[in-house]
Amino acid sequence: MTQSTIPENPSINLDDNIELLTELFSDSTDYIGRKLTPGGEGAPSLYMAYIDAMTQRDLMDLTVIRRIFDMDWSALTPDEKSAGLYEALRDRGIATSDLSEAEKMEDVLYFIMAGDTAVFVENSTKVIIIATRGFPNRGVQSAETEVVVQGSREAFSEVMRFNTALIRRRIRDTGLKVKQSKLGTRSLTDIALMYVEGIVRPEVLAEVEKRLQSIEIDAIMDSGSVEQLIEESWLSPFPQAQLTERPDKAASALLEGRIAIIVDNSPFVIIVPVTLNAFFQASEDYYSRWQVMSATRFLRFIGAFIAVALPGIYIAIALYHPSMIPLLMASKLAEASQAVPFPVVMEIILLDSAFELLREAGIRLKNASGGTIGIVGGLIIGQAAVEAGLVSPIVVIIVAMTGIATFAIPSISLVYSFRLVKYGILFLAATFGFLGLWLGLLITLVHLASMKSFGFPYLMPFAASEMNKWEDLKDSLFRFPLFSLRRRPFFARKDQDIRMQSNPSKKS
Repeated sequence: MTQSTIPENPSINLDDNIELLTELFSDSTDYIGRKLTPGGEGAPSLYMAYIDAMTQRDLMDLTVIRRIFDMDWSALTPDEKSAGLYEALRDRGIATSDLSEAEKMEDVLYFIMAGDTAVFVENSTKVIIIATRGFPNRGVQSAETEVVVQGSREAFSEVMRFNTALIRRRIRDTGLKVKQSKLGTRSLTDIALMYVEGIVRPEVLAEVEKRLQSIEIDAIMDSGSVEQLIEESWLSPFPQAQLTERPDKAASALLEGRIAIIVDNSPFVIIVPVTLNAFFQASEDYYSRWQVMSATRFLRFIGAFIAVALPGIYIAIALYHPSMIPLLMASKLAEASQAVPFPVVMEIILLDSAFELLREAGIRLKNASGGTIGIVGGLIIGQAAVEAGLVSPIVVIIVAMTGIATFAIPSISLVYSFRLVKYGILFLAATFGFLGLWLGLLITLVHLASMKSFGFPYLMPFAASEMNKWEDLKDSLFRFPLFSLRRRPFFARKDQDIRMQSNPSKKS
């Protein structure tokens, strides 16, 4: 049976509904359907349908089936037995508060496949939906990709409702709204939009909803797919939405006027809009002293520059401007390079490729062995390459410094972008020297300046900072004391830009 042949509404005849469900779920051994006649012979029947292992069996047995059989059916009037069984079950027969009704067969099928239980009643075109979802999940685990020294250890899970609860636990405000919808014509994946009403800009919220509604696809398996489908510039290597597995980070973003997109079956939550500056901010930046975290934040920006430009700088100097190297150092480099049969560009590409392979291998292996492979493998390959005369020692240092610098960047999405841009700058520097280096950096900067995320310039607050009276510069290269961050970032509505009324440290 195809989707187009499914009737719009359930039939008033219970056997027709049973026949339809049996045909739809044929060859599906996890589908459970049971017909009951709790009122005895001659009484109307009901039919319960659910998917095994996606429902809480204890809840089903105690609050539904047992309750139905414990009802005093003799107290029902003849009219209730023949036509009012539906109302009797809905009002007195099922002991659970989370109960709803469905009148369309498409909605009924969705609830069944989502883990709920559907109760069809004879002589009724309405269906009782009982919330019995209880599918397997990992529960609340520790964050793995955004590890912090100080701060919450909780991380999102693959269950959307758990994730919304983790955020609500941190924002106990009636203004926190959750709008739920579905994506994927076959997967029917649950999508939840979370935002704080009154702080979020209505035009940004409308744009996010518009882009989500425009997605036409058969299945959504992860939040990464949604991220790619709602981004503005698919040609850009830079991320245009922020992914996080930390509930505290998502809650902080909501209080800044941003929007969280929670995708069922994914432990990563999408945060929009986003700027380049947001990828350098970590949760613990606001949990430790501002002097320490300001220095750490600045080191991240330095690390980003090293990760992108250091190989290009070395190639430009070695090939086109060797006079910039001190004489003693130049003689040692020349002596070390004499035994190397490859040009310096090939040296860096070979060793950097080996380093990238080791990094990917470490990711795919278990945590314990992955770290060992990355460290030991890097040392062994680097030392062996130098002894074999394939690369010079300075190239090993350059590649190692470039790799270490990427680990200082909190966002793995931005790291992937920098790793790709690095090769473009490397080839330009190998072709034109410092002119190519600056040309590559300038092209990257112009590209970043041209990008927008849901109407916000990608380089804010470094560009167009006057939009928020230069307040956002206090949380950019350096993190100012918390009491000085009185205004919300430019994402929030203008009439809700104040988040701290006074300086608590100056109170007597």
